Amino acid sequence: MKLHHLNCGTMCPVCRRLINGNGGFFERAKMVCHCLLVESSQGLILVDTGIGSHDIDQPAKRLGAGFVAMLSPSLLRQETALEQLASLGFQASDVKHIVPTHLDLDHAGGLSDFPGAQVHVYEPEHRHALQPSLRDSLRFRKAQFAHGPKWSIHAATSESWFGFQAIRPIADVDLLMVPLIGHTRGHVGVAVKKGEKWLLHCGDAYFHRSEVALKPDEPIPPGLAFFETLVQTLPAQRKATQARLRELVRKNGEEVELFCAHDPVEFARYR
Repeated sequence: MKLHHLNCGTMCPVCRRLINGNGGFFERAKMVCHCLLVESSQGLILVDTGIGSHDIDQPAKRLGAGFVAMLSPSLLRQETALEQLASLGFQASDVKHIVPTHLDLDHAGGLSDFPGAQVHVYEPEHRHALQPSLRDSLRFRKAQFAHGPKWSIHAATSESWFGFQAIRPIADVDLLMVPLIGHTRGHVGVAVKKGEKWLLHCGDAYFHRSEVALKPDEPIPPGLAFFETLVQTLPAQRKATQARLRELVRKNGEEVELFCAHDPVEFARYR
């Protein structure tokens, strides 16, 4: 399989010092929406979709005025997965499967750009997103699902992967959904095998590389730590998930490489 790392939405909240850990207090920070494009025997697969073209057309409706004000997304059409696929010579119809880590608005916004794709989700996440509480309706945007995604709902795990339960959503493809609960009720990581090594897209299971590093060079910046806590759904499970990810790095770091959705330093590693 061939992998492409895509940034499908740059976000620029205030106070770089508190979010990125460097720069000035009055500089804009940078967060990315790190997505994967997988060229497989079963067609193209997207892991997360980031901010989509319809979000750019109607940001207040589809992303919410609060999200736009707080995180100041760049809303650049060339950053959408749709446009980046076109630059690689692909069409929207070439995307046969989408595997979101979860259905938050900055991860699922591009679903409507690929209406023909099967969208693979863990059952607790589908239920959480389509029947949200009033509070959760701010993160799960009905407008992003209005086109009627072709849901493929996975209710039970079927495999074991380095001690984690896992789901193989697409037959004959070395890609697994790995439940990493806490940020949302049905959050998953997505593991993809490349050669002899696995890459694990951890989504929002963590927000900063130091949280899973065995010997972190720097702590998570305080503003980012506050934001991570603000948007968690199940605090105890989130902390337990991060502890398990650190143990995965400790025991199997030579076989598995981790990255999250929003860390720009991690994204730069692949670009």
